[in-house]
Amino acid sequence: MHRDHHSHSHGALHSHSGGHDHLNERRTFFAMLLIGGFMLIEVAGGILSGSLALLADAGHMLTDAAALALAFSAFRISRRPHDRGKSFGYYRFEVIAAFINGLALLVLTIWIVIEALKRIASPPEVMAGPMLAVAIVGLLVNLVAFRLIHGADRNNLNIRAALWHVIGDILGSIAAIIAAIVILYTGWTPIDPLLSLLVAGLLIRAGWSITRRTLHILMEGAPDHIDPETLARELSNEIVQICDVHHLHVWLLTAERPLLTMHITIRPEDRADDVLLRVKDFLAKRYGITHSTIQIESDGCADHPPR
Repeated sequence: MHRDHHSHSHGALHSHSGGHDHLNERRTFFAMLLIGGFMLIEVAGGILSGSLALLADAGHMLTDAAALALAFSAFRISRRPHDRGKSFGYYRFEVIAAFINGLALLVLTIWIVIEALKRIASPPEVMAGPMLAVAIVGLLVNLVAFRLIHGADRNNLNIRAALWHVIGDILGSIAAIIAAIVILYTGWTPIDPLLSLLVAGLLIRAGWSITRRTLHILMEGAPDHIDPETLARELSNEIVQICDVHHLHVWLLTAERPLLTMHITIRPEDRADDVLLRVKDFLAKRYGITHSTIQIESDGCADHPPR
């Protein structure tokens, strides 16, 4: 007896965290407008004052505006219903967007480091007054953007990537303020690129973390909290009718949506439907897995029939 029991959860999959998605989309959009608008002011301030800290922060804000635009697009696209070509829908686009944003953080960090080293070797003249004024306004704008993004669903990788872009902006603005004050009172211009290096060091860690996490999902990696061998052992201990668990695969569609497939062997006299319901209940309550495909067998595995 070979039965394929598939969870009827495409609807549940698409309705899962739907309210969060709308909230994420709305807050991301307003943060994008805010940061994109001020970025133009900061570019002008950086050119006028000659400050790398301001230009680096403006460059970061440019990538942030693009990152938020990408995140916003991802939320809209992911709400499309599944079709023949995309049976799981478009949720994975959120992960792709977060991966691109993580890479953007790393590329931006490399640019900041290169420019900072150039300026340490040959410090330019910096106008501390305009630099300080623009940096203070920039900090206020970034704090408002942070508040918008922070109020969204921070378990979402797309939101986490966008949030780290904004945190980088806040750090950049703080660095520019400190540098402007030091230059204003001491005239020591190397503080500007040195603080930019400090911000770069903080950003590279965040960029690597997001890139590594999203790549893990794109490579069909298992959720961090789920060990397939432990899951199989606990399932067999929980449900005595189960004789064997094999061909177990668990992976992530997005950071919040785990998926699972597996084969279960039971005795011929056991009721497959009863076992299936208990397995589904176990997966949902113990591991938060609500979308699974389970093949129940009683006379050998269909993928490896006896010769």
